[in-house]
Amino acid sequence: MSHSILITVLGPTASGKSRLAIGLGSALGGEIVNCDSMQLIRGMDIGTAKPTPMERRKLPHHLYDLIEPGEIYDAGQYMVAARRVCREISSRGKIPIVVGGTGLYLRALLKGVFPGPGRNQELRQKLERIGLRQGPEALIGLLKKVDPVTSERVHPADSNRVIRALEVFYQSGIPISQLQDLRQPIQGYRILKIGLKVEREVLCDRISHRVDKMFRCGFLDEVRVLLRQGCSPETKGFEAIGYRYVASHLAGHMTLQDVIDKTCVSTRRYAKRQKTWFRREPDVRWIEASGDSPGVLEKALAIVVEGIGQDSPE
Repeated sequence: MSHSILITVLGPTASGKSRLAIGLGSALGGEIVNCDSMQLIRGMDIGTAKPTPMERRKLPHHLYDLIEPGEIYDAGQYMVAARRVCREISSRGKIPIVVGGTGLYLRALLKGVFPGPGRNQELRQKLERIGLRQGPEALIGLLKKVDPVTSERVHPADSNRVIRALEVFYQSGIPISQLQDLRQPIQGYRILKIGLKVEREVLCDRISHRVDKMFRCGFLDEVRVLLRQGCSPETKGFEAIGYRYVASHLAGHMTLQDVIDKTCVSTRRYAKRQKTWFRREPDVRWIEASGDSPGVLEKALAIVVEGIGQDSPE
């Protein structure tokens, strides 16, 4: 049985994923599928490093600009939308190339999501208050009592995952670790995972250059427009790195240099978390360079050619 090809390009922020994905798409007849939770949001282009209009004209891009800054969009919704888009791309004889740094979304697309309960805002706020008053150790302590397996898997500082695991148990009575065994992986594809591994010092420099460019290219004005449109700095979209710092600067509470410095530091920390997540991703073919380095596209194409030549699906 033949399988369609699905390529994923993964790696930390500022590693050149989008550039490599566009190169692969141009060479192979592919279309880009976004896998970055913040690039789904309309009106948030510069601060999320969304592909530029010029880049998006080179070949079709999907799942960008889907939601408003205040909307909640979870991994289950992403899985449904991304699988549909990948099927449509494949049906046209094209190759879906999934690119982005949101590891949870990539896992949802490839492995599926568990059939657990939805968000309960009242419960989440109660758990968040416990975390604020008593610290992350208190939440991990609660999780150890009801789901020791998950408590060992998650980092205590990853409050979103800890709270989600507690939210699921308190609503369903079933540990999230058991529900996760019921996930349904994507079917009908040979999945080729290409990862970019960039040296720490090089990546830090790339992040600094990217942040400087964001502010030169109108990041302040982008946030001004969002605030004028009625977006509160407390909305979900403003969780994207830098947006709340800029809003604080525009309100007169931070200097511009502090905003730039804090955005760089937060982005570096995020990149470190991404690298930790993607190291756990199985079957990745790593390329030790940024996506726009000489020869990287050729290496990635060689990985694809080799993968296409194999018969059995992942």
